[in-house]
Amino acid sequence: MATDLEVGLKARVKVPGSSANLGPGFDTLGLALSIYDTLEVEVIESGLEVEIFGEGADDLPRDSSNLIVKAINSGLIAADVRAPGLRVVCHNQIPQSRGLGSSAAAAAAGVVAANTLAGSPLDEDTVVQLSSEFEGHPDNAGASVLGGAVVSWTDIPVDGRSKPSYRAVRIPVDESIKAVALVPDFHASTNAVRKVLPSHVTHTDARFNVSRTAVMVAALQHHPNLLFEGTRDRLHQPYRADVLPVTAEWVNRLRNRGYAAYLSGAGPTALVLITEPIEPALLDDARAAGLRVIELEVAGPVTAELLRD
Repeated sequence: MATDLEVGLKARVKVPGSSANLGPGFDTLGLALSIYDTLEVEVIESGLEVEIFGEGADDLPRDSSNLIVKAINSGLIAADVRAPGLRVVCHNQIPQSRGLGSSAAAAAAGVVAANTLAGSPLDEDTVVQLSSEFEGHPDNAGASVLGGAVVSWTDIPVDGRSKPSYRAVRIPVDESIKAVALVPDFHASTNAVRKVLPSHVTHTDARFNVSRTAVMVAALQHHPNLLFEGTRDRLHQPYRADVLPVTAEWVNRLRNRGYAAYLSGAGPTALVLITEPIEPALLDDARAAGLRVIELEVAGPVTAELLRD
């Protein structure tokens, strides 16, 4: 029988955004970024209260359909505890539906908040699993939970009935690597952008991406001079260019100048991995074109603390 949580118990969670794919590592590679959402969850006597500030404040639901609320409930069930009521306060800095992992961060924050309220019985692997179930792939969620760069994978049971297993492991990132995000002022639906991908690819293109994914793992850890080569891709970015022309234009423009730019996740953000600053005039051009320029560090893992009055 589930244990009831004490009314007045509070948890605060700070979760990083992330970039997925990193060019060739489709649904496999992720990188935590230093842009954060902060979540506070308090056990109350009854009901559900949701407050949202910052990104998504005008659009996100304030009822049980909210992704964070769903993730909290998933974490509570996994931890075998119950809350008579919840007060949820979200302070969001991660742009919504822009390819910077806002949904995965929300899922991770909710699961971690629940785990913290319960006394942290869930290990990292379980937190990654629960957080990834909401998106169906663990690259963003793994990065938000573990921090740094992650290599992730999915095991799909052969019986067709059991849940897929979502796994991620952290790999170290060379300290010289930074990131710059160029964020357009429009949203991109992950599902819609996935629809333009072909159902089959050539053996040549598959081999190309396998090799560049391996190069990217080496570039991130010890060889940042290989970031440009490691961000090359043939499996998804060429097909998405027509539906994300602004992003494609800036990725191409940056790469023509020698910068390791790529489509972040499903977009529309273009992310650049750098060890030296980008030419200021180029960033000024991006701002003049209506893009938000965000300079970022590689982030650490999600953090949480239990608060008591």
